[in-house]
Amino acid sequence: MTEIVPTTAVDTIYFGGEIVTVDDARPSAEAVAVKGGRIAAVGDLTDVLAQAGDDTRLVNLRGRTLLPGFVDAHSHLSLTGFQAGTANLLPAPDGVVNDLAALQAALEAWTDTETGRAWTWIIGFGYDDAQLAGRAHPTRDDLDAVSVERPVLVIHQSSHLGAVNSRGLELLGYDESSEDPEGGVIRRWPGTLVPNGVLEETAFFAAWGKSAEDFDEKERRRLIELGQRAMAAFGFTTAQDGRVMTTTDLNALRAAADDGLFDIDVVAYPDCSLATKLEEAPGPQYTGRLRIGGLKLGLDGSPQGRTAWLTQPYLTPPEGKGPQYRGYPAMTDDMVLDAVGDAYSKGWQILAHVNGDAALDQFITALRQATTRYRPIDPRPVAIHAQTAREDQLDAMRELGVIPSFFSMHTFYWGDWYRETVLGEQRAARISPAASALQRGLRYTSHHDAPVALPSSIAVLASQVTRVTRGGHVLGEQQRVSALDAIKATTLHAAHQYFEEATKGSITVGKLADFVVLSRNPLTVAPEEIKNIQVLETIKEGRTIYPEQE
Repeated sequence: MTEIVPTTAVDTIYFGGEIVTVDDARPSAEAVAVKGGRIAAVGDLTDVLAQAGDDTRLVNLRGRTLLPGFVDAHSHLSLTGFQAGTANLLPAPDGVVNDLAALQAALEAWTDTETGRAWTWIIGFGYDDAQLAGRAHPTRDDLDAVSVERPVLVIHQSSHLGAVNSRGLELLGYDESSEDPEGGVIRRWPGTLVPNGVLEETAFFAAWGKSAEDFDEKERRRLIELGQRAMAAFGFTTAQDGRVMTTTDLNALRAAADDGLFDIDVVAYPDCSLATKLEEAPGPQYTGRLRIGGLKLGLDGSPQGRTAWLTQPYLTPPEGKGPQYRGYPAMTDDMVLDAVGDAYSKGWQILAHVNGDAALDQFITALRQATTRYRPIDPRPVAIHAQTAREDQLDAMRELGVIPSFFSMHTFYWGDWYRETVLGEQRAARISPAASALQRGLRYTSHHDAPVALPSSIAVLASQVTRVTRGGHVLGEQQRVSALDAIKATTLHAAHQYFEEATKGSITVGKLADFVVLSRNPLTVAPEEIKNIQVLETIKEGRTIYPEQE
């Protein structure tokens, strides 16, 4: 039976392809009608065509597949634009930097671009020591070979580590007398206190922030626009800017929204340190397609960089660390208790970056205390990444209403590194335990965490279904999920994470007409073929936003 909202003639009707509604009450349909940016009819072609008028646009999908627009469960929109503006240091298959010579060549080539000439710092994004020949980070000496006059910053693909040249260290004030900042490490040459250029966590974040100090409003706006274009090109109609660190960055987003820059919805989560500086409280209302969704905490680092906080030691510790090395926390227990309690007292949603299970323990403890004290009805806290979540922690998340948002693409990008260096075979097989979450009735989501990885919706889907590593190894076959569950994790369940399931996430009458057109149907192709599907068109509230219309 066709579902129709009584209306005048509809604006657009989509037909002639496979329509995956992600609506359990109506899993598929022959046609969909749009009126005023919302879905007006879903069902049989004859019934939907009856809603057409003289001016109705008829869109024949020609065998392609229509899905709800993808909802980005976690990323960093502004930093995705920043990445797009820097030298591409990604290894294969997303780039060509698999050795130091290629890294240096990419930086040198970038200095001859318009951006490379305009920026004070020479900046590259995306190198991965796990993929570089020799499996080591570039040092100050390696970067001095690029320039000794200009500061150089290269950002690890995890976005939690990086390296600077000697000029960069000088501008940061890092020398042999410098102490490691709380929650970070300045790496040194062996047997000395002299910095070797490699920086972890808060020591690195200081370098990243300094590199962008002279960006003016126009440049920040350009980077936001680059980030939005990248999201739309991969079918996302809602994106996140997670953990906005400064009021300057937050104001840049507000200015972009005020000027009508956004074609997609953007949900920003300022860092908890900005809680007292917000001009408006987090809430459901968009202004210029931007809203503040809540607050974000960062409780540890990166497992691939071996800075995530674990309860059990790393398989192979970083250089200079002993066999009991487990990473380290980014915040004290009291800081986390205060931040979570403050958010719950105000009814604000709270997200926490928790890669390691020790960090997740810290978050769960704070949530349990805040829940006991404030008894919120439906807080929907989110455990971002939850890479090493244990079975008992998944039970606790179900108890406390926590949404696990897994970075499932880790199985491809770093699965082999996890097996061989970070966790070992047994523990690595359980990263991003989506199947275990489903067994407990948890509505998990899955994300790409751009700019850590490209914002590829298709890679997010494929990684959940196949869990195949770069080397072709199946990492934790028991944690594979169905294609439909993978789609739900980036549509309906992601909309639920944002409290927006009534308006997004499925092709259902009354919801926003947010769609993505794919070259093939993820539900019907072989699992190993999902990665080859292409995003052909992105539609926001009935209007095509990708490809860009002339």
